[in-house]
Amino acid sequence: MTGKLSSADGVKWNLNDLFKGYDDPNLDKALKKVLADVQTFEKKYKGKLGKGMEPKEMLDVIRNYENLTVDFVKPLVFVELLFASDTSKPEHGAVLAKVREQVSVVRTHLLFVELEWCALDDKDADVFIRAPELEKYSNFLKSQRRFKPHKLSEPEERLLEMMSNTGKRAFVRLFDETVNSMEIEVTVDGETKKMPLESGLSLLHHPERKRREAANKAITNGLKPNAKLVTYILNTIAQDHFVEDKMRRFPNMMSERNLQNEVDGKVVQILLEASKKNVQMVARYYNLKRKLLGLDKLYDYDRYAPVGVDLPRCDYLTGKAMTLEAYESFSPRMRDMAQEFFDKNWIDAELRPGKEGGAFCAGTTPDMHPYVKLNYTDQLGDVMTMAHELGHGIHGHLSQKQGMLQMDTSLAVAETASVFGEMLVFRMMMEREKDPKVRLALLCSKIEDSFATAFRQTMMTEFESRVHAARRDKGEQKVETYNQYWMEVNEAMFVGSVELTEGYAWWWTYVLHFFHYHFYTYAYAFGEILVLSLYAKYQKEGKPFTDKYIEMLESGSSVPPRELVAKVGVDLEDPMFWQNGFDLIGQMVADAERLAKEIGG
Repeated sequence: MTGKLSSADGVKWNLNDLFKGYDDPNLDKALKKVLADVQTFEKKYKGKLGKGMEPKEMLDVIRNYENLTVDFVKPLVFVELLFASDTSKPEHGAVLAKVREQVSVVRTHLLFVELEWCALDDKDADVFIRAPELEKYSNFLKSQRRFKPHKLSEPEERLLEMMSNTGKRAFVRLFDETVNSMEIEVTVDGETKKMPLESGLSLLHHPERKRREAANKAITNGLKPNAKLVTYILNTIAQDHFVEDKMRRFPNMMSERNLQNEVDGKVVQILLEASKKNVQMVARYYNLKRKLLGLDKLYDYDRYAPVGVDLPRCDYLTGKAMTLEAYESFSPRMRDMAQEFFDKNWIDAELRPGKEGGAFCAGTTPDMHPYVKLNYTDQLGDVMTMAHELGHGIHGHLSQKQGMLQMDTSLAVAETASVFGEMLVFRMMMEREKDPKVRLALLCSKIEDSFATAFRQTMMTEFESRVHAARRDKGEQKVETYNQYWMEVNEAMFVGSVELTEGYAWWWTYVLHFFHYHFYTYAYAFGEILVLSLYAKYQKEGKPFTDKYIEMLESGSSVPPRELVAKVGVDLEDPMFWQNGFDLIGQMVADAERLAKEIGG
């Protein structure tokens, strides 16, 4: 199939700001240069870090380290974007492997910096952390030392880095190539159409039930043949995580992620417990939806059916205009940043074979710009996704002033700008729409998005925890075991309001987060609840909030997450903060019930 599946046909990245192609000679030149530079750097400073150094000299070390990081990140980001744009091309896979291997060699020559920094005793390290010359990097220096108990010897760290390309990274790539090459066959009224998985998932939003059911069956049939291989991949990745956890002495399977996120494990548990406590609103909503659709039973393929009226399809240019207008209403500066992505071809939105599914925003380096990947299917939800990923892009632009080492934020707050962007678009739609039936349809769509973020993502964390626990305690598991876990956690979320078809058991096999990033998904719930609170503050404060919010985004990771959100009056350790966020979702459900009653639904 081609990009003609949607109005985004022809909307593709221009990666020339990085390199001209997989065979660009400048790619090899850049890698050779950075390898020579890191070897010179290592020779000059290895064994000397912190010992008798003045803060000014340590500043030189950190700046050089930062510049070298920029130099190897550019080639790496380029090949990863190239591969995501078409995973079916052997030359893309080959150059990805080649660059990853070369970057691993580069990284081994930089390992001594973090190892020697972590080896300093607290008293000596504190001198540098407190030095005025190093003030800009103080949080980076502090955050690196949090990993001190988990560092290995330099030979061990080198070995892990070099082996990762034939270990976890190789299995992640195998997963990507397997799932992204999949085409499904949807049969409706005797006519069969082949399409990418993304297009099939989009059909679950179709107003005709027979089309949703047909898409549901086609997706299941498409996933089943690869399920054994995908299960083996997940078993392998889970065991890899277990082995590294043991080597690094992490107390539990989520400890490393929480440490990376600069979030205390107890805060994550507060979030997960709040999600469980409030899960009954999911059943409450879907029972309402079943009545609104006039169905005796609501099946999994009915979850995203439009309510009341068919929401209008939204072509790419209309989605672009809506997104830009929503950002304009909040901050003209943010709108201008979003406009650049469209004007300069930093977005890849068309549907095509081999393209990686889903959506993401890839950060690059402080002297460059992020890139956004969408799979635009002309659904109204795609506008939300566009606003979401552009939120990431704007966040990346704003935080570039912090430099390479502190521009990327903790996952705990990484979803803030993206989910806030969605909220801006949704509120704009609701304010303009006067027809109560359309308002109800929009509200239901937003509730489902909030459920997908606040409840589905914590459900995924529960599934992932079961997978890793089973792999650690009982060894390699069969696909049927993981299917059972998937059904159990989903049934616990829907509490009998949604009838899960037998085939739904296989649907965990395309969720890339389980393979790419351990225990990432709770960050989405973090972002959803945080944004609901922040948006409520924005409605009360207006422009003064906008200024504080932009300042927060500009901070990158130069400030720990807890201090960062404290700037806008949020306490992450207060259980009531999380409960208030879930209460706001509950209020949307109540609003939907009221609106349905008013129009006789």
